[in-house]
Amino acid sequence: MLRENLQPSTIIMIKNDLYLKALRGETVERPPVWMMRQAGRYLPEFIALRDQYDFFTRCQTPELASEITVQPIRRFPLDAAILFSDILVVPQAMGIDFKMKESVGPWLDNPIRTMEDVQNVAVPDVNDTLGYVFDAIELTLHKLDNEIPLIGFAGSPWTILCYCVEGKGSKSFDIAKSFCFQQPEAAHLLLQKITDTTIAYLKRKVEKGVSAVQVFDSWGGMLSPADYQEFSWQYINQIVEALSPLTHVVVFGKGCWFALEDMTNSNASALGVDWTVSPEMARKLTNNSITLQGNFDPARLHSSPETIKKMVTEMISRFGKDRYIANLGHGILPNIPVENAEAFIRAVVDWKPNN
Repeated sequence: MLRENLQPSTIIMIKNDLYLKALRGETVERPPVWMMRQAGRYLPEFIALRDQYDFFTRCQTPELASEITVQPIRRFPLDAAILFSDILVVPQAMGIDFKMKESVGPWLDNPIRTMEDVQNVAVPDVNDTLGYVFDAIELTLHKLDNEIPLIGFAGSPWTILCYCVEGKGSKSFDIAKSFCFQQPEAAHLLLQKITDTTIAYLKRKVEKGVSAVQVFDSWGGMLSPADYQEFSWQYINQIVEALSPLTHVVVFGKGCWFALEDMTNSNASALGVDWTVSPEMARKLTNNSITLQGNFDPARLHSSPETIKKMVTEMISRFGKDRYIANLGHGILPNIPVENAEAFIRAVVDWKPNN
């Protein structure tokens, strides 16, 4: 498979292009497989690095981010790697000083709550503020040696706004939602600033050599369908429109089954779905016209390896092998046994049409 970067003179051959074939809607022998958060806390080698370096040090040190990215690739026959990073590096680059607080998670000492706060948020030169990410891409591509594609990612503007306004994680993000409803002008200005920064960030990732990008809308399901259109989808679609001429764009909205029809009519190459929508309903809502990714419940990886294999085989049968990327319906949980993660991956890799 030949893939062109933004520079027309640079052509790279990727040996295992199954993931890219699925994004293009081509016929495949089996679905490709990767796992969201596959470079993460369930791996003992990741835990060893976590015990030495704090979270954002791992994100901001190219050598560490690159090493973490390839850790699962050394263990498992995955069809794609995803660069180790975090969605909050984008607001950090915009001058929003997120920390990772022990036993709390993302933490902002001074959340954004007013129009003045929003006006003080910068739209940075990503080359200056996020250069460490681009350096990590270079190191990772060298390690991957064109064996499999590398995926770049970013959070959706809405999901990032949730953290910026709430100041931490939340089960409902009521403060963030109230901000949008009470100060819509400020909310839309913040969303646009995040969108503009994200577009520049993802374009640069493509220039550095990623084969596809994924937008994670982790908290889109917190919104009603009408509010989703206003505060989330229109901004995600700006990203899709800006990036789709350059690379494949995958959109994953957790709990956003109600938006699948609109997403299908965009220029996205694929849509991620979680476990709350059946494969049949996801195909129906998307008119069987776009590649789907998902939707194994991450908690189901606590099942026995035998049960996991059976369920994965059934999942592929229900989605169909073409226009499909096997994945979880959200990120892998930190307490999943490594052998269970491997059972999930190998069930896809060993899948045959007569399974």
